[in-house]
Amino acid sequence: MEIERWERSEEISDAEKKVIQETWSRVYANCEDVGVSILIRFFVNFPSAKQYFSQFKHMEDPLEMERSLQLRKHARRVMGAINTVVENLNDSEKVSSVLALVGKAHALKHKVEPIYFKKLTGVMLEVIAEEYANDFTPEAHGAWTKMKTLIYTHVTAAYKEVGWVQ
Repeated sequence: MEIERWERSEEISDAEKKVIQETWSRVYANCEDVGVSILIRFFVNFPSAKQYFSQFKHMEDPLEMERSLQLRKHARRVMGAINTVVENLNDSEKVSSVLALVGKAHALKHKVEPIYFKKLTGVMLEVIAEEYANDFTPEAHGAWTKMKTLIYTHVTAAYKEVGWVQ
């Protein structure tokens, strides 16, 4: 399915792909901790997102969230999906298929509103920029902004493909 023109992500250049992959290799070395930091900030900033998680939807304390095995497991899954996308940036079909699976599962099985992907990818950029400030140059920020848009546009295209209606 063609993504509507106004929703298309900007093409990520080869140089930007390299920057994303280099930055990500350092981030992914601490995948669980970074993933947990991203999810905790996401849930603190957007508490309505917790409604989709029966295991930790009533947790308010970030320390309690940090100790949650279910949250840690979900953090590993999120980071694993992003890792697959980053590793396959040169294979647009693989990227599309991975993000379509994520989008369809979240639309059909979990009934998550797609706006949460935009919020989550924004939080992901914030956390990576803070925790890896030395690696997060203006060039890296620009490349990761395109990556954030790529994730969101592919995921929301999958929502549209399955006929998501809010």
